[in-house]
Amino acid sequence: MRLAYSTDASVYQEMPLAVCIPQNLEDLQTLIAYAKANQTTLIPRTAGTSLAGQVVGAGIILDVSRCFNQILEVNVEEKWARVQPGVIRDDLNAYLKPFGLMFGPETSTASRAMVGGMIGNNSSGLHSIVWGDTRQNLLAAKVLLDDAQLVEFKDLSEGEFFGKLALKSREGEIYRKINNILTDKTNQEAILAGYPKSEITRRNTGYALDMLMDSSQPFNFCRLLAGSEGTIGIITEAKIKLLDLPPKEIGLLCVHFNDMVECMRGNALALKHHPEASELVDKYILDFTVGHPTYQYNRFFIDGDPQALLIVEFRADTLAEIEAKADALKQALQQSNLGYAYPLITGTEQTNLVWDVRKAGLGLIRNLPGDNQPVNLIEDCAVSPEDLPDYVADIQKLLAEEGVHASYYAHAGAGELHIEPFINLKSSEGKRQFRSILEKTTDLVLKYNGSLSGEHGDGRLRGEFIGKVLGEQVYHLLLQVKQAFDPHNIFNAKKIVDTPPMDTHLRYDTVRDGKDIPTYFDFNKNESILRLAEKCSGSGDCRKTEITGGTMCPSFMATRDEKDTTRARANMLRQFLTNSNKQNRFDHEELKEVMDLCLSCKGCKTECPSSVDIAKMKAEFLQHYYDANGSSFRSKLIANFTQSQKLGSYVAPIYNFFATNQITSGLIKSVVGFAPNRSLPKVHGTTLSAWINKQNTIKQKRKVYLFSDEFTEYNDTEIGITAYKLLTALGYEVVVPKHLESGRTFLSKGFVKKAKALANKNVSMLANLISADTPLLGIEPSAIITFRDEYVDLVDPDCRAAAESLAKNALMVDEFLVQEIKAGRIHPEQFTADAQKIKLHGHCYQKAFKLVDYTKQLLSLPTNYEVEVIPSGCCGMAGSFGYEKEHFEVSQKVAELVLFPTLRKTSAEYLIAAAGTSCRHQIKDGVQRKSYHPVEIMYNALINK
Repeated sequence: MRLAYSTDASVYQEMPLAVCIPQNLEDLQTLIAYAKANQTTLIPRTAGTSLAGQVVGAGIILDVSRCFNQILEVNVEEKWARVQPGVIRDDLNAYLKPFGLMFGPETSTASRAMVGGMIGNNSSGLHSIVWGDTRQNLLAAKVLLDDAQLVEFKDLSEGEFFGKLALKSREGEIYRKINNILTDKTNQEAILAGYPKSEITRRNTGYALDMLMDSSQPFNFCRLLAGSEGTIGIITEAKIKLLDLPPKEIGLLCVHFNDMVECMRGNALALKHHPEASELVDKYILDFTVGHPTYQYNRFFIDGDPQALLIVEFRADTLAEIEAKADALKQALQQSNLGYAYPLITGTEQTNLVWDVRKAGLGLIRNLPGDNQPVNLIEDCAVSPEDLPDYVADIQKLLAEEGVHASYYAHAGAGELHIEPFINLKSSEGKRQFRSILEKTTDLVLKYNGSLSGEHGDGRLRGEFIGKVLGEQVYHLLLQVKQAFDPHNIFNAKKIVDTPPMDTHLRYDTVRDGKDIPTYFDFNKNESILRLAEKCSGSGDCRKTEITGGTMCPSFMATRDEKDTTRARANMLRQFLTNSNKQNRFDHEELKEVMDLCLSCKGCKTECPSSVDIAKMKAEFLQHYYDANGSSFRSKLIANFTQSQKLGSYVAPIYNFFATNQITSGLIKSVVGFAPNRSLPKVHGTTLSAWINKQNTIKQKRKVYLFSDEFTEYNDTEIGITAYKLLTALGYEVVVPKHLESGRTFLSKGFVKKAKALANKNVSMLANLISADTPLLGIEPSAIITFRDEYVDLVDPDCRAAAESLAKNALMVDEFLVQEIKAGRIHPEQFTADAQKIKLHGHCYQKAFKLVDYTKQLLSLPTNYEVEVIPSGCCGMAGSFGYEKEHFEVSQKVAELVLFPTLRKTSAEYLIAAAGTSCRHQIKDGVQRKSYHPVEIMYNALINK
């Protein structure tokens, strides 16, 4: 747990003393007293997505994300809400949407960023030029002071303010000390001279004394609390301002530029047209979307090869208004010879695809090979938008002198570009550049009277340079603020003030070359398994909930434990592979524990912007762990599932009796370690391949090869027979080629060596048969997608080319049939005109490889069939995972997130469609509903069978 919490999304790493998950106010007060008595520090943490090391340190981590996550009150008329600090921004807005309201600040991490962390960093987001930052939307907050007293910060009338000054408590003492600072004329002059110029809206350097000194507003310590990074107290509750939902119509004018400085000039012009947002995406990020399993689909609007893309958002009540605003800006840009292409993207679905590219910027550029990686360093500096062209030109010159390239993206409209230099922090030269670039950039911030930090905070990264930017006199005032609130340094010490040198406690203070780690999978595409683990930026995309949607990461969605995130698994692997002194670096119980609840759903392979494929690394880890420690009887039994089912099929009636009889099945489950509430699968009286071999093969217009996977061969044989009948009825010659089992059961339990042998044999058997004209079709997603995913990295080098060719032509039956529909070889007239409603649950692997839409298109072919995709993630069964006694509860929790509640509300008139055998089994056990493979539904809909 301590290792999992030793990093955030920054470049820093430091082992905490302990990790605490407080459950209530009393726990927090106890911890404050403990920290004070033992001279240690408390580090409040929510999603852990901070980029300046704010939640990294040698203190006690307080993870308030687990238990302080309630929406306490919403006042629709007055437009405010009371929430606890662990409430996720996007989840909150999903709750508020029916009321026509929202919380405005919108970070790129909004699917997991929590209100407490947003206050700590004074988060802004891409719409901040109209919706404001967190400080502007924070009305009041309940805060625990260093004496564990709970106080409320809010707008104070003049009388209330003087009442606070008169208090004889710690609260009164704090008010008096801060008042003394703010009323001193010398201090006032220093503050006015040192802080950024007022037109810079993103000003987050140090404590916001300039904001607190503003006499045009009621005195409110919330203005100081926002951006204080947990260094002056612990937030237990926040009262936040709500905004009306924006107009329903949205349009993005995506202006293409050949030059970055030209793009910044275009941004200054765009702001005169009053957009909702103006965001930059540069060529580095765009290039990483090419061929990306998810973001390749988001490139539909790209024209040519722009060096920079400015995404300018307009909102209005009608599309005509959007088009008029966009056209006015387009004409102004053309008249100024700025930009070369100006596509306008409208509609929520399409614009979301564009914004997803922008939001995934940091994760995408982590896909750069080698040790030169983007680093958070000068990414948070802000200047006025008018100064951006000159500032960018200066930065480009600075980086050129250092011999460093950088990526530029994000909040051009607010004058804050996330400029991320590519630096090798594993090298001494890289560490020199790390310090040098920030030192030189502070000179530019001073030159333009800008802000060293705009929204990501000072933390331990920029704190060292606050005195240079704001002036030493102001820095001395910041020390006084910290002393006033926290004289014993119990709140997140060494952040903002008194920070350690910015180039200490880095993730890569210890360096190890992962290329010397022997692996069974080929990790050359990622350079090594260690490099793949290192690609995790810590951005925490894996911490989103079922409310946001997606597949990654089902166990975290169920448990909400940091150790069950993709991030924790990648970080643990990285740390042990780097620091282990064992010959077998995988041989650690901690790795076994952190991998235990990974369902190998493959969601991380595509939903993680950095494509950190934990499913692959888990299988690799398990094989090495077995090499050192052996494997359990149950793991071997599950891995050899195919053999047991093959033997069972010879005596199917007897096998099925023992599997279904309450007494005998209970004994079997008890001995094996399966959950007593699970039903065991039955075997069929004949195998699929045996049945097909008895059929009279008829030459048809096109031949296809059917992969009789291990599950369809023995258990779901009727579905395989139906698939055969459907294909032949539609005019295809179906042949089951000679092949072995896919190896899916071996991979799921980490027996990679056995899976590798099967992969080599299957590739050699099938390579000369399978082509684009004669594809290999699969019924079970987990089996057929093995050819497309693991086989390519699993087979011997001399088989790799054949495996890659085979992967391109291994298709789900659904996928193939949709291709044939689009080619005009299958028509709606061949199917019934009767009406039918269908709820579709996609298998995890279908979701990971963007195949669910094929199933939806196939089931929608009959004229009056209506198909609704259930917005579920993993079903929770995950092969054997849901059978295992110790995993049954988590399996059920995963299913209860979306799938089970949806199905319970689904009337009997609906058919339930699910391609995965595990999914169908989970649905049967969990809600006692029969679900159907899509081929069954389509065959039943055929007119001429």
